[in-house]
Amino acid sequence: MELWDLYNENRELLGRDHIRGEEIPEGCYHLVVHVWIRNSKGEYLISRRSANRPSFPLLWECVGGSVLKGEDSLQGALRETQEEVGLQLSPADGKLVRSVIRDRVNGVRFADLLDIWLFFYDGEVSLEKATTREVEQVAWMTPDQIRTLSDAGKLVPTLGYFFEEAAFTR
Repeated sequence: MELWDLYNENRELLGRDHIRGEEIPEGCYHLVVHVWIRNSKGEYLISRRSANRPSFPLLWECVGGSVLKGEDSLQGALRETQEEVGLQLSPADGKLVRSVIRDRVNGVRFADLLDIWLFFYDGEVSLEKATTREVEQVAWMTPDQIRTLSDAGKLVPTLGYFFEEAAFTR
């Protein structure tokens, strides 16, 4: 059973736990992180979701997921990265790019506070070091290559902000 903290729209903890999979009460939100990892060549590490994932199987995405009870956004970002792609990133190599409230995305209720992180990392990636099997493949790709995936319907559709966010193109 995965537990999340609940927040109000001002990112204030409500002192209430939430069990993953249950409906989030109106006026409450949980914290979610997206982690984009860029190397010195300007490429981004993206991952292909495993075929057994309940949503968006076999589509490409950045690292991400729900922040667990007691974690802050950065801790959640570092944990998700370790779990999904086996990387232990340094907190000093990351920056919070954007925070948004997502009540609904493409008509679906999300009820989350999304923090988007950008980390810099040069090195090898080995899925053998991942602690979950959520990801079946990783690749370093340029923004143009990621756009091609998106145009072909092979990128998780909630990641369209990547192409609008100035912090990613610098």
